[in-house]
Amino acid sequence: MFTSVLMIEKALTSADVEFVTTLHGDEPVAFHVLLQPRGEQADRLLRAIDDVALGELDDAVREGETPEGEEARSMGERALEVSLKALRTTGDTAEGRLVEDHPLDALRKLVEEVGADEVIVLTDPHYVEEFFHRDWASRARHKVGVPVLKLFSHSKA
Repeated sequence: MFTSVLMIEKALTSADVEFVTTLHGDEPVAFHVLLQPRGEQADRLLRAIDDVALGELDDAVREGETPEGEEARSMGERALEVSLKALRTTGDTAEGRLVEDHPLDALRKLVEEVGADEVIVLTDPHYVEEFFHRDWASRARHKVGVPVLKLFSHSKA
């Protein structure tokens, strides 16, 4: 069985699930999902710049409304449960947890814990962070010791 750590920031869409579950053909995959709710990530300014770069001006204006703290955690728990259920319906195994601390430390620890074969980072584009190689995938490549695949979500949550 192939072991994949999947790092996400929101609930997986059906297109995302199909994408990640077909990467290895018919080989069964055990997914270990890490989710960090958006409100717990980079500051609002970076998120707003990403929205503007994507031409989503309405979203940039609403960045101040992004849930944080306990509300973000509650939404994150629901998004994680939806994602795990969707992965399991494909016949693959899936378990997961919310990121409590620094996401890359949690990622490195989980990769070691489960003996992961790869890491898949599946997020919306984060242009500012990507430009400066400060996005999760770029930074993870130097920390986890397994291949890191960076994919973009297929649609907004």
